[in-house]
Amino acid sequence: MAERSIIVTQSYGTVVLHLREMLESRGMNRNQLASAIHVNFAVVDRWYQGKVEKLDLDILARICYVLDCEVSELLEYRADAE
Repeated sequence: MAERSIIVTQSYGTVVLHLREMLESRGMNRNQLASAIHVNFAVVDRWYQGKVEKLDLDILARICYVLDCEVSELLEYRADAE
């Protein structure tokens, strides 16, 4: 009997984080940002390394406020090439 499945694997793209570039352009380090937005260093480090799985909109808003930037400067959607 053939295997039946309702799961379909589809390439839908990815979201790229640009926190590293934003911090470098502003002469700020991860420790400074973590202190400024009142979070643990590990939180900022995950953003810095692009290892965020779920976005916390409050953290995103704090980062944008402190770095004086738009969300679109921090997050970029890239569609996978077919």
